[in-house]
Amino acid sequence: MNVLIVDDEPLARERLSRLVGDLEGYRVLEPAASNGEEALTLIDSLKPDVVLLDIRMPGLDGLQVAAKLCEREAPPAVIFCTAHDEFALEAFQVSAVGYLVKPVRSESLVEALKKAERPNRVQLAALTRPAAVSGSGPRSHISARTRKGIELIPLDQVIFFIADHKYVTLRHEHGEVLLDEPLKALEDEFGDRFVRIHRNALVARERIERLQRTPLGHFQLYLKGMNGEALTVSRRHVAGVRKLMNNL
Repeated sequence: MNVLIVDDEPLARERLSRLVGDLEGYRVLEPAASNGEEALTLIDSLKPDVVLLDIRMPGLDGLQVAAKLCEREAPPAVIFCTAHDEFALEAFQVSAVGYLVKPVRSESLVEALKKAERPNRVQLAALTRPAAVSGSGPRSHISARTRKGIELIPLDQVIFFIADHKYVTLRHEHGEVLLDEPLKALEDEFGDRFVRIHRNALVARERIERLQRTPLGHFQLYLKGMNGEALTVSRRHVAGVRKLMNNL
């Protein structure tokens, strides 16, 4: 994959170039761009697959560049590399695949580049925006801010959502992340794929394995991918879960 680096700081461009150059299967395009206007010109001429894009630059900033790319029929994948972490929401609203905070670590860059290969780039706007924002139906990926930057979790890898105070824990096939989204909003958006089993829990319908009553009369739900762990089903939701299981 051909990678174009856009950053107004020479040292940052050199470091990113070195990191990408050490990776197999990726080629750094020359010259790099030092501002937004240069970036758009070079994208037209070099046709990169991926753009590593700084946000704060003189003239057109990175968000403005990405917004202009969204208007194109087949834009390159965009990964923001920035010293500022407060633009994550805006970044995904202009279809970014990744959001890396400087100093960029090699392993985080590798993960972001791999994600750039997977989603169809012309569909990225629909991947990460809530349905209420995009108006195009439920997302196919959930975005979460972690120590690695911004992670995109495919919805079909999600096992459950559990609310705890102001955050929601998302358990997926490879671990857990915290979301700053209300459980009710997730239920409204993904109600056809997730079912409420407790006032604070939604589980993936296709992950349901069995419902079991304990000697004390409590109900526990076992899910595929949970390695024998179970979640508690509240009494008010038992009948609904049983009905769903009969229809699966």
